[in-house]
Amino acid sequence: MILPPQSPSPAPAAPPSIAAIVLVFARIGLLSFGGGLSGWVFREVVVLRNWVSEDEFLSGLALGQILPGTNIANLSVYIGQKLRGVAGAVAALGGLLSGPFVAVIVVASLYNRFKSVPYSDAAMDGVAAAATGLLLVIVVRGARRAGRKPAGAIALVATFVGVAVLHWSLLLVVAVIGPLSVLAAWLGARADA
Repeated sequence: MILPPQSPSPAPAAPPSIAAIVLVFARIGLLSFGGGLSGWVFREVVVLRNWVSEDEFLSGLALGQILPGTNIANLSVYIGQKLRGVAGAVAALGGLLSGPFVAVIVVASLYNRFKSVPYSDAAMDGVAAAATGLLLVIVVRGARRAGRKPAGAIALVATFVGVAVLHWSLLLVVAVIGPLSVLAAWLGARADA
């Protein structure tokens, strides 16, 4: 049996350099504050640079949310590790934290000057609105992806109802719905195989 010639598959893209990882995460750390960082990271590493896929990003975001520590620090370690191993994880986290560390020290030393500036409250409200918008982008994308399969949609709705409507403890909801959604995903994967 003779198979038709296949076009060569494109070579995998070379991972970004350590310096590129540091610079991207340093810019994210310096230019983003007040929330919405995961939306900014998504834009930088998935949309603009295609360093990781949307599925890898959402997996890292979910993992970062269940691990102890800040979500964005966990996400940066995950992405850095995916790109360049331990050195990439250190580069991403170091880049993310170095700029804000210096900025907080500078702003704290000048706090008395800034608190009397007119319209500073309005500026902070604008920053909060932008951060909320970036966060909503991630929520909508995650909901779309979860809604593609019935089990994911059911877990999403059940989590929302348990936490937002019934005001149950998040730990209780995760303890009940988490294993059920993992079981449903496992059964779905078995059925697809």
